[in-house]
Amino acid sequence: MKPLALEDISDLQQYELERPEFRQRVIALKRRRRVGLGPLLTLLFENRDTVRFQIQEMARIERIARPEKVAQELEVYNELLPGAGEVAATVFIEVTEPEKVQPTLDRFIGLDESGKLVLRIGHDASAARFAPGQSREDRISAVHYLRFPLGESGRRGLRENRPALLEVSHAGYEAKTVLSPETVEELLDDLREP
Repeated sequence: MKPLALEDISDLQQYELERPEFRQRVIALKRRRRVGLGPLLTLLFENRDTVRFQIQEMARIERIARPEKVAQELEVYNELLPGAGEVAATVFIEVTEPEKVQPTLDRFIGLDESGKLVLRIGHDASAARFAPGQSREDRISAVHYLRFPLGESGRRGLRENRPALLEVSHAGYEAKTVLSPETVEELLDDLREP
């Protein structure tokens, strides 16, 4: 997927004018791209609009206006975009009760090991590849960035409407979720990108 460039980011004043409409569009987009995986995990498949929204909101909140500072944000957030033949997602470990945050996060240590989280399309399985630096042997973050390398086989499977599902199996946390037709269509759009 083509990375975002400085010219893709609106300045603060322009963004304030376009924000209501853009925000509503991204909220609707995220509904199609968000997948619950059991009661504690949610994945959001990222694309240029979801990442642009994050950058615009970060610039808005932190009042980032200087082009070199916006370029730094672009460098960081462009890492969330999928490369050729893959889809990318942000995974959230969702805990709302403060006293359960640390025990729940501790339970997910090792989730980033190969094969714990997979995207299955028909008979093919693509193990999640987690971005480095979000966990250690004894700690794990509540937010993770990952990629599923699907290649042509995965793209063909999605086009042919083979069953597509996310599956997690880690430390007694087992869940499967079939992707909705809307989510599959979004992933096909991501895989069509040059």
